[in-house]
Amino acid sequence: MDKKYDIVIIGSGLGGLVSAIILAKEGKRVCVLEKNNQYGGNLQTFVREKTIFDTGIHYIGGLDKGQNLYKYFSYIGIMDQLKLKKMDENGFDIISFEDDKTEYPHAQGYENFIQQLLVHFPEEEATIRAYCDKLIYTCDSFPLYNLKQGEGYQSEILSINAKAYLDELTDNEKLKAVLAGSNFLYAGIADKTPFYVHALSVNSYIQSSWRCINGGSQITKQLIKQLRKYGGEVYKHREVVGFGFESEKLVSVKTKNGEEFFGDLFISNIEPKTTLKMIGEDKFRKSYYSRIQSLDVLPSAFSLYIVFKPESFPYLNHNYYHFKESAKVWNANEYTESSWPEAYMASMNVSEENQVWAESLTAITYLKFEEFAKWETTHNTVSEKSDRGASYEKYKNKKAEAFIAEIEKKFPGIRECIQSVHTSTPLSYRDYIGGHNGNLYGYIKDSNNPMKTFISPKTKIDNLFLTGQSINMHGVLGVTIGAVVTCSEILGKDYLVDKINKELEAIG
Repeated sequence: MDKKYDIVIIGSGLGGLVSAIILAKEGKRVCVLEKNNQYGGNLQTFVREKTIFDTGIHYIGGLDKGQNLYKYFSYIGIMDQLKLKKMDENGFDIISFEDDKTEYPHAQGYENFIQQLLVHFPEEEATIRAYCDKLIYTCDSFPLYNLKQGEGYQSEILSINAKAYLDELTDNEKLKAVLAGSNFLYAGIADKTPFYVHALSVNSYIQSSWRCINGGSQITKQLIKQLRKYGGEVYKHREVVGFGFESEKLVSVKTKNGEEFFGDLFISNIEPKTTLKMIGEDKFRKSYYSRIQSLDVLPSAFSLYIVFKPESFPYLNHNYYHFKESAKVWNANEYTESSWPEAYMASMNVSEENQVWAESLTAITYLKFEEFAKWETTHNTVSEKSDRGASYEKYKNKKAEAFIAEIEKKFPGIRECIQSVHTSTPLSYRDYIGGHNGNLYGYIKDSNNPMKTFISPKTKIDNLFLTGQSINMHGVLGVTIGAVVTCSEILGKDYLVDKINKELEAIG
């Protein structure tokens, strides 16, 4: 039986689900198709030894009442349902270096952020204040970031390089390293990453930082509940493998299991490169198709998921961004076999409000996709199980051992607390999240050529739109705003922002 909808959305990542709710609230008949066994893209969780692990959402910012993500989540109806734990107000992130015993905090609230850093940099108050002012000014240049109307940012905002800005700001190398220390949030690249990417990534965490109790998949559950409340449909095990056209008009998507879903409009929440390849090169301008296919992706990652023995390791209500040396803050993804890993982020999952002991730890570091090139033809997910072979397992275990040895330098004795170790490689990220070569956050944004890496949510195919981390910005906030941008193209920009603000006023 033919299935016909107003809007068909490919991929149930955050961007797809938020878009679906916004459009379903407008009375549209919406359908979301997901290839995997679990909805949510980067919001997915998995369980090992009765312990919940997040794949992508280790903490969220901007969720205090009145802050931007709070407003967006309130509009889509999930804010009051989330179980959250506020992170350490005096240091939600700790920046540390192997050659320096001091732990440098990033604190919540701008004044507190300044005061906590002044403990370690008493001579640098003017510098730290100027940095904070620049962060706020930059974020204010993007109207939708604060639910305002307007075209917004000036092009000069897009071409300010993050590292170059910090180099001009101060000669204090350690302070620069500390301010840029959480750049794993966006996989910062010294000569390319724009300052606005840094600002939009860190600002909401400075406003307020939260962990999701029992993992980020609760966000997915609430999103799907809201979608169904407004009559939307969502299906898993529906991998889209092709598009149907009738006399040059896009009319349907076709799934691997032989179904066809018809729609008036289509939103792809999957990788733009993949979307374009599936539709076919002949349907786009050659220059556009080539530009998207040539975009460089950000680095991929290797993750350790450690289950602790009961009551063996204290719970820490902050994350660590740890570097072998402060000089490597901007190029930790450039490593040799012997120097790997140069840096990592370590975060604990939280299963209750007042947790004393850690149940688990997730540690993530950069790892090049090329290291797994010999296994790249293998695919393995819950819905399509496949064995990558003994050589893959051996290589993965070797990497895990080197990573644990590095973590042990920062946390002596941690090995004694480990009950079991589980891993994700760039291939895992590719298969479960769908990113090209398992990249962390989409395409490299380049301050030298900002418009080259800009992808509009509206395509040259009249009824095809894009959303997700490669459009606008990555991260929970970035992707949520990106979904609003995509829906604005369909509903009208001023109309949607106005409607969101009016509804928020009504619910107080």
